[in-house]
Amino acid sequence: MVKFVECTNCHTTLQLPNGAQSIRCALCSAVMTDTIGPRRRTQLSSYMNNYFLMSGHGRPAAEQRIQPPPAFGRKRALIIGITYKKTKYELKGCINDAKCMKYLLVNRFKFPQESVIMLTEEERDTHRIPTIQNIRQAIYWLMQGVQAGDSLVFHFSGHGLQKRSYTSDEIDGYDETLCPLDYETKGMIVDDELNATLVRPLPRGAKLHAIIDACHSGTMLDLPFFCRMDRTGRYVWEDHRPRSGVWKGTSGGEAISFSGCDDHQKSADTNSLSKVISTGAMTFSFIQAIERGQGTTYGSILNAIRSSIRSSDSDLGSNITSSLLTMLITGGNSGFGMRQEPQLTANEPFDVNTRKFSL
Repeated sequence: MVKFVECTNCHTTLQLPNGAQSIRCALCSAVMTDTIGPRRRTQLSSYMNNYFLMSGHGRPAAEQRIQPPPAFGRKRALIIGITYKKTKYELKGCINDAKCMKYLLVNRFKFPQESVIMLTEEERDTHRIPTIQNIRQAIYWLMQGVQAGDSLVFHFSGHGLQKRSYTSDEIDGYDETLCPLDYETKGMIVDDELNATLVRPLPRGAKLHAIIDACHSGTMLDLPFFCRMDRTGRYVWEDHRPRSGVWKGTSGGEAISFSGCDDHQKSADTNSLSKVISTGAMTFSFIQAIERGQGTTYGSILNAIRSSIRSSDSDLGSNITSSLLTMLITGGNSGFGMRQEPQLTANEPFDVNTRKFSL
């Protein structure tokens, strides 16, 4: 049975590996034992029942839970879109991104509608507003009971930032962070936490795809291998495993992330790609690649996304998000240029030109 413990220091919910009696918190490094207790587990289960409800229907909760998946595997997705309305950092396209991604997963990849949870400011259910606590609980739902044959998707469209890392885990000396709706008062979700909760629990036979449309998102999941194009135009994998020896891979499963840009870059929130509505450049280009039949392999998707964004670079320059926000948080470090180059990271290297893409 999957067990969860709450960090007594920073109160992050952590998934305890099977057979383990203790775990080190990825955020504060405190060591926790299995002391969460039946009462807390009941509270968590009760809380997550809110995510099993289908919007707009008054039926009892027991009738609205996600139905048991078929024996050959399950598909689940968590989609988050945050526009930070009525703030000076407001974005325009993130909820559009979330809606488009849900449509793609349900209609193209046959994810059951009730197995796709969407967190945006437009949701009427308060548990689906993208606060830091709701995002953490939704990740708990996504990973709960994950097993061989499962296909999971995590999509985030919103602000991303960097903050100084005081460990030796980051090559550039910075942690990457996602900004929940209430990040100014409750804080941000650090890449170490995303790795600990989304990546490391994945068992053999399960797979996770992340699509992160945010600034500074290149290594947002802290995956060990980073795909680069060398001077000859070939994709090669860089080894980003921490020098400290901290394990950043999975428990045998497969984790792959498409991100909107490199860690030192910004991502665009723009209407220059769709010509109709505002979207994230990464999300729009990813969906466009799939719809145009350019999603055969991971390499073909990455090429298509980069080509789409490069062709619109002149229009994207004036619509880059988070520049002021980044400078305020990092104390003036505004990055090394405005070019946006989508990235691919994974828990282990593979041939991007031959590996078939599938969700």
